[in-house]
Amino acid sequence: MSVEDLTPVDQSITVKRNQIPVAYTLGGVVALAVFFTWAPWILPASDVTILMNFFILVIMATMWNLLAGYAGMVSIGQQGFIGLGAYATLYFAIKGMDPFFAIPLAVIVCAVIAFPVTFLLFRLRGGYFAVATWVVANSAMLIIGSIAFFGGGTGHYLPGLTNLSFKVLNHDTYLAAWFVALVVVVATYILLRSRLGLVLSSVRDNEVASRSSGAKVTSTRRTVFIVAAAGCGAAGAVLAISQPFIQLGNEFNLQWAAEMLFASMIGGLGTIEGPILGCVIFFVLQQSLQNYGAWYLIIFGALAVGVAIWQPRGIWGFVRDTFHFELLPVGYRVSGAGVTNEARSAMRTVRWLRRTQKTPLEQDDKSP
Repeated sequence: MSVEDLTPVDQSITVKRNQIPVAYTLGGVVALAVFFTWAPWILPASDVTILMNFFILVIMATMWNLLAGYAGMVSIGQQGFIGLGAYATLYFAIKGMDPFFAIPLAVIVCAVIAFPVTFLLFRLRGGYFAVATWVVANSAMLIIGSIAFFGGGTGHYLPGLTNLSFKVLNHDTYLAAWFVALVVVVATYILLRSRLGLVLSSVRDNEVASRSSGAKVTSTRRTVFIVAAAGCGAAGAVLAISQPFIQLGNEFNLQWAAEMLFASMIGGLGTIEGPILGCVIFFVLQQSLQNYGAWYLIIFGALAVGVAIWQPRGIWGFVRDTFHFELLPVGYRVSGAGVTNEARSAMRTVRWLRRTQKTPLEQDDKSP
């Protein structure tokens, strides 16, 4: 069967990414970028601190969503790479490097560590994989805690920041968090619009079918895992600078995994906008309910359960499916008069075959 045989007869069918002109989306991104860049000089210090923590969570949630929402690999151990990123920053700072310049090095360290870890984790699937990621994170915490150079279990103060005033440090840390978050979101968007993103969606939807089509399943999953680890390492590096006294309990805290999971689920898995919206909801609820004691956690839990039951695609998923609206589209939408589900499926198959026929994806899964 050729590609032409699969093409629907109805020529009114169109396939496109989004109905919003690219100029509008680009203009909105530029406007937000200018505002957030100048925020430290136009907003109170308390609001700047909240925005800084917001961007750190956006980095974490975006990376967790890339791993679970797009690659189908649910992890409850990403806090391990957050901690490793923080302690890598501490290591380079102790050696005399400016902590801000240590952020890219912390990213590289986490990516290098993640590579051999994949050979262990990728032998597992589903719940076993999730539990294994938690074991890896705990193992990393125990190893770091046994090194006296890092202060052991008591922690260590991050050097290199004592010559900065509180205001300057707050501004610089905010800008670091904002720029890292911007790079992470833009890089994720570019990755998902690439050929790798197409293979990633195929792997998530049906791994067996992807292998049958010749997709590089293992290398794709490994690449995404390393990217997610590097992103979480960047979040950990910024977190270390924002909270200069580094302790195991803070950096390797399971709370980070819970927060990034909550933000991704509430906002919408498998979308770029979803984790960002989820982070907004998280911080609005946190700032509004933090004085209500236990009700703070009860409302968070009830909201998560309600969304999981009645709107499993998340809030942004509901908006996208109902109004066919996306700010940062990475997939294609089939539209036209009389378009059936079979036609949509056929068009998606056509696009897949045309792409794979241009540059065949060789099977590489002889070993994990």
